[in-house]
Amino acid sequence: MMAPAKTLFDSLPLLVVMAQACWSVCVEVASEDRAVMDSNTTLTCISCMRREEVKSETYVKWFYNADNNDSSLIFVYDGTPQEQKSHLSGRLQWKGSKDLQEVSLGINNLKLNDTGTYTCEVTRHLNFDAHQHSITTTLKVHLVVTEIAEEDFTAVVSEIMMYILLVFLTVWLLVEMVYCYRKILKADDVAQDTAML
Repeated sequence: MMAPAKTLFDSLPLLVVMAQACWSVCVEVASEDRAVMDSNTTLTCISCMRREEVKSETYVKWFYNADNNDSSLIFVYDGTPQEQKSHLSGRLQWKGSKDLQEVSLGINNLKLNDTGTYTCEVTRHLNFDAHQHSITTTLKVHLVVTEIAEEDFTAVVSEIMMYILLVFLTVWLLVEMVYCYRKILKADDVAQDTAML
């Protein structure tokens, strides 16, 4: 019994060294595309850096395009977050991460006329020793603002499956209890019969 504990403590320094060698991961995820009026939402924009060891300057522009209209600049980040004059003025909130891989934008107190296509444009200037290289990434989020919340089909199916599973497990537990009770009764009967002989 002492050997497994000793092995665990002997390998602990190795585990600590391996954990330090792990790198964080950047995952690009899709943004929410539906929101309810008078609520808050976040337009998710994640632009993973491929070469984190290279120094870079990051610039972000957010555009708003109501259906079939020209795009208008609503937000700029060039070292500091700057809200631009638009119908969203006073309701925007910068939600960028410290390393500027996530450059999301929050909208507070949504209105029906906030429905439209939002474009996140991320420009990175990578500074190498010999030259500078620029990369521009664009992500579009089509946001639909509704007056009332719509039922999520996945949530409904999950709830139904949960209740079916609960009923099944309850019935299975009852069957097991009856089976065990009968087995114990039968064992008691056999024990009494052998005691009488």
